[in-house]
Amino acid sequence: MSKIKITLPDGSVREYPKGITAGEIAFEIGKRLGEDALIAKINGRLKDLFVPVNEDAALQIITFRDKEGLEVFRHSTAHLLAHAVIELFPDARLTIGPVVEEGFYYDFDIGHHFTPEDLAKIEQRMHEIVKNNYKVERVEQTESEAKHMFKNNPYKIELIEEFHKEKQSISSYKQGDFIDLCRGPHIPNTGKIKAFKLTKIAAAYWRGDQKKQQLQRIYGISFPEKSMLEQHLKLLEEAEKRDHRKLGKELEWFTFFEESPGAPFFYPKGAIIYSTLISFIREEYKKRGYNEVITPLLYEKSLWVASGHWEHFKEHMFTLQSEGKDYGLKPMNCPSHILIYKSKSRSYKDLPLRIADFAPLHRNELSGTLAGLTRVRKMSQDDAHIFIAPKQIEEEISRVLEFMNFIYKKTFDFEYKVELSTRPEKFMGRLEDWEKAEDALKKALDVNKIKYEIKAGEGAFYGPKIDFHIKDALGRSWQLATVQLDFQLPERFDATYIGADNTKHRVIMIHRALLGSIERFIGILVEHYAGKLPLWLSPLQVRILTVADRFEKYASRIKEEFEKNNIRVEVDARTESVGYKVREAQFNKIPLILTVGEKEEKNGVVAVRTLDNKVYFDVKVNELINNILGNIENKKIKFEM
Repeated sequence: MSKIKITLPDGSVREYPKGITAGEIAFEIGKRLGEDALIAKINGRLKDLFVPVNEDAALQIITFRDKEGLEVFRHSTAHLLAHAVIELFPDARLTIGPVVEEGFYYDFDIGHHFTPEDLAKIEQRMHEIVKNNYKVERVEQTESEAKHMFKNNPYKIELIEEFHKEKQSISSYKQGDFIDLCRGPHIPNTGKIKAFKLTKIAAAYWRGDQKKQQLQRIYGISFPEKSMLEQHLKLLEEAEKRDHRKLGKELEWFTFFEESPGAPFFYPKGAIIYSTLISFIREEYKKRGYNEVITPLLYEKSLWVASGHWEHFKEHMFTLQSEGKDYGLKPMNCPSHILIYKSKSRSYKDLPLRIADFAPLHRNELSGTLAGLTRVRKMSQDDAHIFIAPKQIEEEISRVLEFMNFIYKKTFDFEYKVELSTRPEKFMGRLEDWEKAEDALKKALDVNKIKYEIKAGEGAFYGPKIDFHIKDALGRSWQLATVQLDFQLPERFDATYIGADNTKHRVIMIHRALLGSIERFIGILVEHYAGKLPLWLSPLQVRILTVADRFEKYASRIKEEFEKNNIRVEVDARTESVGYKVREAQFNKIPLILTVGEKEEKNGVVAVRTLDNKVYFDVKVNELINNILGNIENKKIKFEM
């Protein structure tokens, strides 16, 4: 039998018989890997484990520890959910069941409103299906075969027609007697799904369109081990206490209204948090040579056609017509910044040119994926695009990485990990340019002493990228900052500069967002700090409590001194007990609680209590003001006396 050569992620090469499956290779490498294997990545493409490998290939076995493995595992659990629902409610029509940040969901067209009791029955049936350990099989289909199979399901017919129109292959996945339309890949058998929990029921609409059929949505979460589920449920309990949607409403920072789904409303206190973050970034921009611009929100279709967004991103855009012309609200700033770059002739002496923008962006996210501030339709980003010559890649990327580290580590004390995504199978531009760019990104990471993981083949088709994943107080990972090299947009828009040789050269573009979405970043901060924001970021920094109403004048004089120094302060002179007022201030997450009574007025001092219950007596007002200003200037996470 002829042999094939398989290159593993560590660079080693092994020989196997032609036609061996990825799953069999996993067991050849090691029993534990074989048992943990979910899918395979063959030459950069995700495949089922049962797919035979017939030629030399690069192979990575994907487990639950990999992002792709986690997503496939949970999507397979969505199929498990649909399988159980169809067995219990045969009249239900299946629609879609994607993976979302908090797990997965499946939408059903059913005349019955699901109840908590139904969820318990569905979970029980899911366990039975898992116990049966059905083999999962892929069924390739023609358009007519797929339409015949799902002839009684208009939702699947609509999807099949879309796949056919887009010239995508059509396939379904079968387990036992259950079959569902799906691109795949999937886990090899239902027995791998050892732990899951159906978490909630919600109403939804087909394709997120309120004009279309209303559906019943069931959410869930799943893991390959029971202990992982138990740990996750404990985490959920703590996360519920920290939920930014709950805290935002309680603290009157922000909220949402159904009249504008996916668009947050910031109350005055929340607006202070929002504007303080932007001011922080603006101050850093001044030090780092960025030029802020203000750009329109609405553009003619022609711009989006030129940029490629109309072809590749239109479904995520809000579009409209006026006077016979098509327009789109911008989902990102890059095309508008290209217009600014091209508005005049540029010389190599102008580079790097750093253009920053906080303009609102709109993305037409499906209603079922919206999640408070962390997944919205309207947002602003600390977005910037840097136009450079090829020889400037390493130095400029290094500057961006230093900026990122300054924000995440030095300012907010986040732990983070970094991923470098390299050239995909299909890419734009010259191979030589890609190799130079990837080498420059690696050097920039090394110079900044940043450890990173290479994600081979996962770069965008227009350039390699670096992603920052931060870890919050609950150990959850959030992908926030991104730095992306782009050869494609400058090519599409013919963006050039005049070089030292007095001829035109193609400029290179860096996309970078450090906080990412300001809204998303605020949501993560609120949960990370459980609402106890650092002093410099808190909407109200100091509350002065009076022991009795006769000390209100003294409290007001102190308030004036604080206000002269731009410290956000208020007085609570109500006749409630001091204990009650302290508890209320703590509930409102106010960093510094000052108490004034007879002794304090007589000696010109205050008593200070911090949110972590440290108490300082007889503190002089001027000294406290200087201390507060020092904490604010140095952006301390916790107040230091």
